Amino acid sequence: MSQLANIPLTGEKAPSFSGANQDGDLVKLEDFQSNWFVLYFYPKDNTPGCTVEAKDFSEYSPQFDALGAKILGVSPDSEKSHCKFIQKHNLSIQLLSDPEHQVCEAYGVWQLKKFMGKEYMGVVRSTFLITPNGNIAHTWSNVRTKGHAEKVLSKLQELAAKA
Repeated sequence: MSQLANIPLTGEKAPSFSGANQDGDLVKLEDFQSNWFVLYFYPKDNTPGCTVEAKDFSEYSPQFDALGAKILGVSPDSEKSHCKFIQKHNLSIQLLSDPEHQVCEAYGVWQLKKFMGKEYMGVVRSTFLITPNGNIAHTWSNVRTKGHAEKVLSKLQELAAKA
């Protein structure tokens, strides 16, 4: 099982980051200040679980928008791969390319994984809900994709109602 030692804790400041989105535009944490922010990490474009997760976040994006929340997916895939992924599945969310794993490492999701007896470094599917003032409000690690976007939306609704 992978270690979760470097994952930022609830209440801590979200680690700063910057990188190129699917269009090659620079995206950074500061772009989301004063908004709730869903930052989710996934292993690879166009794989079954990653597709379900991206499509679900896209489907629920109007409800996230209504709460003033922005969504950003992050994977090691290239900008070109992200463009094809978005077009193929008609996604409405932004995707960040992290080929050097800098953002993944900052959030502690680039970890040793095991599959069929082989060990390798990869992205542990994780989601961070970040407050408008830049703190971690909630973290999900080792995410199961089915129903995940709904769980994130539900937590956001709960926390936004208290804010």
